[in-house]
Amino acid sequence: MKLKDITLLVVLVFFFGKGVAQDDKQKQKELRQSKELLSEASLKMQKDNFPIAEAEYREAIALDPSEEVGKYNLGTAYYEKEKNAEAMKRFEQAAEVATEKPEKHKSYHNLGNTFMNEKKYKEAVEAYKQALRNNPTDDETRYNLALAKKMLEQNPNQGGGDDGDKEQNKKDENKEQDQKDNKDNQGDNNDQKKDQKEQDQGEKKEDKKEGDQQNDKGKPEEKEGEQEQKPQQPVPGKLSPQQVKSLLEAMNNQEKNVQEKINAQKTKGAKVKSNKDW
Repeated sequence: MKLKDITLLVVLVFFFGKGVAQDDKQKQKELRQSKELLSEASLKMQKDNFPIAEAEYREAIALDPSEEVGKYNLGTAYYEKEKNAEAMKRFEQAAEVATEKPEKHKSYHNLGNTFMNEKKYKEAVEAYKQALRNNPTDDETRYNLALAKKMLEQNPNQGGGDDGDKEQNKKDENKEQDQKDNKDNQGDNNDQKKDQKEQDQGEKKEDKKEGDQQNDKGKPEEKEGEQEQKPQQPVPGKLSPQQVKSLLEAMNNQEKNVQEKINAQKTKGAKVKSNKDW
């Protein structure tokens, strides 16, 4: 190889490495911005400033689509504002990208609640089952599953359809929603920052009027991007406590009967030893 060729190769490697480093640096910057936005959005929700919180959650999701925290928290925010369809999409997205079982459990549990609100009992049953696969000990999810099964028995026409097509449609809708978030945030970024600045100025004036009382109370320390620990709301139903108890007992008995059948089959297939010398 000639010296000229070696020099050209070194230059190419240098610029390629520099480009990769810049891309990595930009990605790390976006991840930090996403966490900061999640923290700010959480504070805005605590102060019941839903429009700004929603915008910041969506911007955080656009910066880091692989993170489930923003999607879960935005779903919770929609759920509390009774925006059931929007909450359903966000919980679906959160369940898809979640990597840890506790996060998957909460996302599927709340997704089941949104299906119950829409009277989609078959989908609710499947969502609660998924939640229990990730946390089999949650009694609230077991109660909601029993209720969903009971409602599906009473309303067999509610829910159903081609599950494969539905699952693909959900994924397509979630992908379209992420793309829409990215596009909307690029177009509305300046307006959001302006509104946020005005809101922050108003909040500072209000905080100043409160005097030293707020300083005495103090505020708990919050981590960047920390997921809000929202209590899981049980699905309201028409069943009495005795009916619920009966449903749970029936589920436990069914599991016990299945296990006994399995044990009986194992015993039946075992060879019996004899002491007789034939």
